[in-house]
Order: sequence, then structure tokens, then C-alpha cells
Amino acid sequence: MRSLRDLGIGMVAIRSVLHRERTVAETAAQWADALDAQIRTLQLQRAVLRSVAARGSAAEELPHMTELARLSARERRRIITDFVDDALDGVHAPAYRSGLLAATPDLPDDPTPEQFGAWIELAALVREPELRAALRRLAEYSARTAPQAGQPHAEGEPDAAGQEQAAVRVAELMRVRGEAAVAVGVAPDSPAAEPVVAELVAAWLPTQTGTADPPAEDGPQARGRLLEQLEAAAEPAVARYWQLLCTVTGRPAPPRWDTAGAWTAAALRAHPGPYRLDRSAFEDTDPDRVLHAYEQVTRDVAALVAAVPPEDLALPTPCAGWTVRQLLDHMVWENLMATSIAEDAPRGDHTADHLGDDHRAAFEDSTRAALAAFTGSGMLQRTYGPYEAPGAMIVQQVVVELLAHGWDLARATGAPTGPAPEVAEETLAAARRIYGAAPRTEGSSFAPERPAPPGASATDRLAAFLGRDPA
Repeated sequence: MRSLRDLGIGMVAIRSVLHRERTVAETAAQWADALDAQIRTLQLQRAVLRSVAARGSAAEELPHMTELARLSARERRRIITDFVDDALDGVHAPAYRSGLLAATPDLPDDPTPEQFGAWIELAALVREPELRAALRRLAEYSARTAPQAGQPHAEGEPDAAGQEQAAVRVAELMRVRGEAAVAVGVAPDSPAAEPVVAELVAAWLPTQTGTADPPAEDGPQARGRLLEQLEAAAEPAVARYWQLLCTVTGRPAPPRWDTAGAWTAAALRAHPGPYRLDRSAFEDTDPDRVLHAYEQVTRDVAALVAAVPPEDLALPTPCAGWTVRQLLDHMVWENLMATSIAEDAPRGDHTADHLGDDHRAAFEDSTRAALAAFTGSGMLQRTYGPYEAPGAMIVQQVVVELLAHGWDLARATGAPTGPAPEVAEETLAAARRIYGAAPRTEGSSFAPERPAPPGASATDRLAAFLGRDPA
């Protein structure tokens, strides 16, 4: 029986085998079970120690962490069950409640430090009133808007399971389209955002079948309801809850929705109804005058850029949150983006560094390339996009951007704020035509118009129209 002893089996158990009270197989099974329990204990102890080391936990945290490590799977599920029952008490949202209860923190027998750390954080998070209030708001929204159970479906309409699958597909479409719009620099309140909003609303409408008073088509009612849905879902504490649950169980974390959700919500606020193109904004756009204005503005703005020493690149600018370097990068991007449109290959690298180590050369090179594209591609006589915007109009938008940001640069560096005076008045008029009806809402490109002091130059008045303070 030396072999049994070498395997760690105690003498009492060995004697029971020798006396034929138990078989070798029965004894081996009993001791294997005991080893399993011991291994699980050691694994959890290791997970606690690794987590303590990774988190830099204080000594007073150790008892609580050890207690949480020792909980059984049933006890962990009970924590979540009690939390959900308390948060949703009195709210009739059975589907939402079932979804919450179906996701339980099944910590594996040998958790990684990340999984155990997530379980520690999750156990603390479910005690937070903020999370309980957020879950309750979502449950109440679900109770108000969820399709009615047992309601008959018309032929061709999806059932509840089909609607859920469709909702998942729409959510993914919104994430992809929103992140793509941010990546290429599409402002939520710009005309370029409207086709994206229209596509998302069209994809979302079928998911509303069976809800109370479902919108039948794209319009203010549909867009308002979708915006309400996005605002209801924008709960950071709930997003963190699901991320932690996924980490604990080893499942893939849900895609982050904050960037796409914020963009889509802002776009819906800026476009409360389907876009109706005002063709009058395109009238009287003289290609020759537009090209002349571009040349005058870039000439004077290039002089401002050339005068910026490297040590001034970190200065703040009137563009909230932008330094001089970030402002210059955006100005170069405007030139590069217009050039790529002229070449029928719109860029998608809005967030890249377009300035490099030489901001002067970057601006001059982008201006040179833009001029060549404007004159060599026929852009000034062509139209672009789903609304057939004249190329001259696109160039005119670049002129407005560069003159306004030239004013920002001058204000940031202490230079005179009146570049290109010979074309500033017509550029201001163009800005009013193009952006006069643009919403000044949260997430908009422009702040509300500011008053300009008496006798202000056309460039100062342009800055005021676009939300700067020229005083």
C-alpha cells in the first residue's frame, strides 16, 4: 500500500482498504474529491493574493476580499438576485428582469486576477444607489415601450424573438455608423449626418412593431422616440455592470457604445425631421469668386501659421478644448479632406496626426494640393453626394472654415484678427447662407451666435456668427 501513501492518502483510509472495508477505487474517489476541494480553495487563495498584488489593496480590504472569494456559486447568484429584486421592486418589466437574472457571475474554479478583481468590483457596484436607480429607470422605460406579450403579429411581421434579433442588428449598425462618422469627422449637425440618421431610423422602425403607437415612417415622431431610447440607454453605471459580468464569466465584453451613442443622439437632436434640402443655399455660388476667396484666405492664414513658433503650439485657442497644434491639425485636415473629395476618394483618417513635425510645411503642402485638385479635377463645376452639393459650395465651406480658424489662431497667438479683408465680407455672407439654419444644439459644430461690437471687421463678425466672442 506504499503507492496509496505516496498519493497522500491517510493511514486510516489505507487501513480501511487493508481490512476490506472499502475498495481501492472507493478510497481513490473519496480522496480525489477531497483534493478537488483543496485545489479550489488554493486557487481562490491564489486569486485573492494576485488581485491584492495587482490592485495594491490595503490590509483592511483583505477580510472582505477573502469572504467574497469563499462564496459559493449559489451565494454569488443570490447577491445578484437580491440586487435585481430590490432595484426593480414594483416595476412590471418581466423581459428586462429575466435578462438581468439570466446573467449570473459564474466565477470559474481557477479565476484569473482580472476575473477575481472584476468580481470584487461587481460586488461593490451592486451596493451603489446610482446603479440601482439606473437599472430602475431602464426597467421603467422597458415597461412603457416593450411590445405587448401575446399580441398577434401581422403576416410578415417578426415575432418577439425576431424583433430581439433585429434590435441587436440595429444596435450594431448604429455603433458601426456612429463610430465611422466620428472617425471621418462628420459633425452631428452637418448635412452629411442626415443620410446616416435616415438610414438608422429606417433600420430601427421595424423593431417598433407591437409597441404602443408605433411610428409608421421616418419623421419627428420616429426620431423623437429613437432619441428617447438612446437617452434612456445612456447609463454608464449599467454599462460598467455588464462589462464586469462579462469579465467575471470570461465572456467577450459588449462593444462600447459611448462614442457612437453620443454622436447618434446629437445627430437626432440636430435633425429632428427628415432633411429637406434648401437649394437656395447653392445659388449665386460663383466658382471663380470661390477660388479667388480660397487663394486670399490661405495666403493670409499661411502667414499666420508661419509666424507660430514651436513653443506656442500648446497655447489654448477659442475653439474649446483645442490647443494651437490641434487647431492647425484640423485646418490641414480641412484642406486634405476637400482634396480627397475632389479626387473622388474621401479620406477616413480624421483622428490621425496630419501636422507632423513641421506645421508650416504641412499647411503649405495641404494648401498647394487642394488648389491643384480644385482646378485640375473640375470640382468647381461638379456636384457631390446624395444632395448633389456643388463642388464650389464645398470649397466655399473650406474658405469659411479656414477664415474662422485663422481668426482663432490669430486670437490665440496675439496676432491681428482680420486676415483676408478683401474677401471676408463675402465669406461671412456665404457662412450665413450655408449655416444660417444650422441648429445650435448640444454636439453642434457652432455655439450660439454672439454679438459683435460696433465697427467690428467682417472677420470678427464671422467669428461672432459662429459662436466666438470677438470683444
